[in-house]
Amino acid sequence: MANITAADVNKLRTATGAGMMDCKKALVEADGDFELAIENLRKKGQKVAANRSDRESTEGAAIAVVNADKTAGVVITLNCETDFVGMNESFVKMATEMANLALNFKTKEEFLAADFNGITVADKLIEQTGVIGEKLEVRSFEKLEGAFIGSYIHSGNKIATLVALSSNLEGAEECARNVAMQAAAMNPIALNEAGVDAVIIEKEIEIAKEQLRAEGKPEAMLDTISKGKIQRFYKDNTLVNQDFIKDGSMNVAAYVKSVDAGLTVTGFSRVALG
Repeated sequence: MANITAADVNKLRTATGAGMMDCKKALVEADGDFELAIENLRKKGQKVAANRSDRESTEGAAIAVVNADKTAGVVITLNCETDFVGMNESFVKMATEMANLALNFKTKEEFLAADFNGITVADKLIEQTGVIGEKLEVRSFEKLEGAFIGSYIHSGNKIATLVALSSNLEGAEECARNVAMQAAAMNPIALNEAGVDAVIIEKEIEIAKEQLRAEGKPEAMLDTISKGKIQRFYKDNTLVNQDFIKDGSMNVAAYVKSVDAGLTVTGFSRVALG
């Protein structure tokens, strides 16, 4: 029987994040073999993950990070089952570390297969499922690139957003953050009119016409009036056309141009828990 020291237990705890008693038990079962103890903890995670596969993981942390030169960003959600775990400092730290790693990849699949301190991200999620006792998953993964990328994380890590601007110039950072805050608060469905799916517009037109018929409006007037309602739909639901939340006298596009006449919003990403 190997002599399991407090230093051995602490080393395993640092490597895996598991509790002290779980680490000691794993080392005892592995007769002091550090790698086997890690493997045993992962197997425990696989078992817990299988048992909790049908659970809902709607809590967690939404994280946005941007690279050093502000030309690329990523937003992810690391989901768990309870708000208690999602607000835990070590959980948010892990989510942030994963988001920083995700910056290096184009797709969620590439990211999940990437190395995270000696094991893949996917295996780390399984390992931590055993440690935490809740179903964990990276549900959302969105990458955004542009001339200048800004980010915003809503209080409590419930919503995270990225915004791309057309130029990196003085005032771009504050501007991008303000627009990212707008996207978080107002949840636009698209950047502008061109980004709205035609199916959605057709549905909105039909709804508008039915409402107008119910109001007794003549059939000949329906097309004209419904077009006005669609313009209102664009105003409410597309980012650059929404009223700017910090100054309702202008829309987002006008606010951005107030920073620089040639500046535009070229893209955004928004992820939320749930």
